Amino acid sequence: MLRIEGPAGKDLCDQELGVSRRDVLRVGGSGMLGLSLGSMLALKDASANQAVGGAGWGKAKSVIMCYLQGGPSHLDLWDPKENVPDNVKSVFSNISTKLPGVHYTENLPKLAQINDKFTMIRSMSYTPNGLFNHTAAIYQMMTGYTTDKVSPSGQLEPPSPKDFPNYGSNIIRLRPPTEPMLPFVMLPRPLQESNVVGKGGTAGFLGKAYDPYYLFPTGDDLNMNKMANIKIDDLQLRPEVFATRLNRRAKLRELINKGMPTVDKAVKSYNLKGYYDKALELIVSGRAREAFDYQSESHETRELYGRNTFGDSCLLARRLVEAGTRVAEVVWPKVANSDNHSWDHHVGLSKRMKTQSAPMLDGGLSGLLIDLDQRGMLDETLVVCVGEFGRSPQRGVSTSGNSNTDDGRDHWPYCYTAVLAGAGIKRGQVYGKSDKTASAPMEDPVHPRQLLATIYHSFGIDPETVVYNHLNQPRELVKAQAVGGFFA
Repeated sequence: MLRIEGPAGKDLCDQELGVSRRDVLRVGGSGMLGLSLGSMLALKDASANQAVGGAGWGKAKSVIMCYLQGGPSHLDLWDPKENVPDNVKSVFSNISTKLPGVHYTENLPKLAQINDKFTMIRSMSYTPNGLFNHTAAIYQMMTGYTTDKVSPSGQLEPPSPKDFPNYGSNIIRLRPPTEPMLPFVMLPRPLQESNVVGKGGTAGFLGKAYDPYYLFPTGDDLNMNKMANIKIDDLQLRPEVFATRLNRRAKLRELINKGMPTVDKAVKSYNLKGYYDKALELIVSGRAREAFDYQSESHETRELYGRNTFGDSCLLARRLVEAGTRVAEVVWPKVANSDNHSWDHHVGLSKRMKTQSAPMLDGGLSGLLIDLDQRGMLDETLVVCVGEFGRSPQRGVSTSGNSNTDDGRDHWPYCYTAVLAGAGIKRGQVYGKSDKTASAPMEDPVHPRQLLATIYHSFGIDPETVVYNHLNQPRELVKAQAVGGFFA
């Protein structure tokens, strides 16, 4: 086949993009196989109307991810074990849940009473291969790919335009919002391990147009009223500029553009008018400003979520998707490898888990699921709760080069737990099973890539849709398929 390359294509091979120049120039060779240009167009049109389908396909209109950066201990939360050695058994007591025969630890009393609303995956698992530390594992969870540069400590280079996109950036690229609303919001702090900030949290080679809106209020992480410091100055009009005046300016801009055909032609490929119109509509409509006003919620709703940074962030995420945001990513409000309120429990697990991290998770996540369900939003909102890994079955051992006390557990990617709810996900399901010491899956292991593929599938996006990277190389969104067993 004679193949004449066209210009470098950096867009997605997606159905709405139509036939490329390369497709047309390949027709000559295709004709040898009896495939004419007309036949190729007909086949393309047919494939565009053919959905991947299956259970849960296209059920989600939005996704809220509660990302537990730091790596929570599954044994001390939602996969406790009995009849195991003392250095494996959780120091916390077990409690019954809404599901017969399923137990949590005493740290999750609220979630234990609503676990008939979600699927719990007790078989998340992957082999490290350099992913034993936070930043590399976070990057894999958020992008579906491993990084090129990992030091022995797990630290990486800072975010780069060459990075693979965060899953949220891919979603808003393929499924942009239909409302004048911020498409992708990340809050209340960046993904971070030590001084590596934001790796896996950008649009990477898709370009900054698909970056999240970063809602990171000022203040110390231990300030539980931190979300009250939200400032959204760039989403509101200045007092002296009325909406009608701003619209008049827009009309003046259009008149000027009509008189500048040369300039207009030069910037046509950048779709400046489209970007400007979207920004104008976003500001004038006021939807984003109203969504951020979470303090206007009732006292009962505020208490349901818990009045702390994580709870407030979950509440704000609900308000955002209610207003039209596609992706709300709630990052655990503490640096991955920090102490106090983080999940990185190398030391002091019993106190920190009991009094700090677990109560915030229990209140915030349960409040989110209850609230979404009561509002009828859970049918079209996918909720994901996961960390980059779990914690070692044995306390006091080193698996990642870190030191651990007898009251601490190290990193453990071989087996951990995640939660899925909404958008066609089965209610009251325990998917997969860990072994006797929660060291490895006994049934149905689930790789982080499969979890991302499930998210894409929920939006009606084929996980193997091709995107071209910064070198114009074709790459799948993720090299995996959705797990059909998650869906009702």
